[in-house]
Formats: sequence, C-alpha cells, structure tokens
Amino acid sequence: MRQKRYNSDLTDLQWKQIKRYFTTNRRRKYHLRYHVLVAILYIVKTGTQWRMLPGEFARWRTAHYYFRQSREEGRIRCILSITCRSPRRRAGRHGEPSALIIDCQSVPSTRAGGTSSFDAFNKVNCRKRHIAIDTQGLLWGLIVHAAGDHETQWALQLLAPVASRISRVETVFAHQAYQGPKEKLDWELGWKHQIVESDEESSEFSFDPKRWIGERTYG
Repeated sequence: MRQKRYNSDLTDLQWKQIKRYFTTNRRRKYHLRYHVLVAILYIVKTGTQWRMLPGEFARWRTAHYYFRQSREEGRIRCILSITCRSPRRRAGRHGEPSALIIDCQSVPSTRAGGTSSFDAFNKVNCRKRHIAIDTQGLLWGLIVHAAGDHETQWALQLLAPVASRISRVETVFAHQAYQGPKEKLDWELGWKHQIVESDEESSEFSFDPKRWIGERTYG
C-alpha cells in the first residue's frame, strides 16, 4: 500500500461500491485500487500528463493500459452511473433522472493528442466536449469530437449509451443549436426534445434557463 495519500484517492466506501467491476483472480504486480485506479483518478483530478505520474503510483503505461481497457469494456460508464445515483439518493431523489440537459463546449487543443479541427465560430483549432447531465449537474454521458462537427451530428451518439443504462428519462433540454435532431431523438429514443429559448430581448446579461447548469458542471 502507498504511504502518501492524495485527496483524489478512493475512500473505503467508494471502493466498496465499484469493487465488483474489478474482481478477478489474476495476480498482478500492482494493486488495482492502491496503484492503478488512484493513478487514473489522480490524472482526472489534476489534469497532468500520464508520463508525469508520481512514483508511488503504478507506471504510467500500466495505468494508461487499464484506463483504456476499462473504457472499452464499459466499466467506466458503469462507475459513472454509480457515482451519479448515490448523491441523488442522498438528496432524497430517485437514483435515475427523468430529465437530461445536453450541452457542448469547445476546448483549445494542440496538433497532437487526438481528434481536432477548426472551429469556425470561435476561430480556433480545438475539439468539443459534449455532455449529458441531470438537473443537479451530475454527469451521465460524455463524448469528445472534432470542433468542426456541429452539435447535432453527435447528439444521438451521446444519448444512445445513456439510454441503454437508464430507463426513467422522459425529456431532454437543449439550446437552440439542437433544433436539427429533435425528430430523430423523439423517434429513436422515445424522449421529448425540448428547446430552451434564451431571452434575446434583454440587453443585460442573463443565464439561459437550464443551460447554466451545464456551465456549472464545466466549471
């Protein structure tokens, strides 16, 4: 077990909730909880490079291998669902939401490091992170794509995996840029697609209804 502790480390209760997704009889050089999973959480928390992992974690190549494997096998999505259900239940709400909010944000990127393209609106080479959250701001879905692609091209790809994990959703809120996929979402997912109108008549700064929750999640 590692001697130094970080605030990104798993607590005993958190490990108990996700342990079943990592049960195996395979012998490993590194302990999954104390060396690998906490290394992945450290990367997520700090935003540092994989190669800059401190020495008390597993080697960065090992941590990155388990991260890719867990993502491809759907384990990360399962963990995401658990971490969203728990705070909802603690707040006295149903574990699954009945409404989701989708939003998209452009993030500057370099020439290397994944898919990116030129965003004509922001006039910068970047990628977009596309999120699906509930009204509490909890993250239920995430997808990253080139900034040159319009939001409507990826809305269904974002929401389809969410629909496979939760069955209680009835409504999806989105801003005016999502006018295009309304019929497709209604037909393929059976969800009501509601466009949130902004107050264009006001000359003062104002929060768009529902959309400010997405901005808070990004923050």
